[in-house]
Amino acid sequence: MLIEKPDLQSLKTQIDALIHISKQLADENQVLRESEANLISERATLQEKNALARTHIETMIARLKSMEVSS
Repeated sequence: MLIEKPDLQSLKTQIDALIHISKQLADENQVLRESEANLISERATLQEKNALARTHIETMIARLKSMEVSS
């Protein structure tokens, strides 16, 4: 079975388009992975800050309660 030149050219064009799309998707995937890693890191930092703030607030509430009792 012989493939005619116009068919070969069409096939080559389609393959080139698929390669281009594949590269674009790989680049986009890399950007998304980096963004995800940054967001995970930021989330961990915010969780630590939140826990620290909670501890400080609980300590202040305990102090206020003890001051209230001793008054």
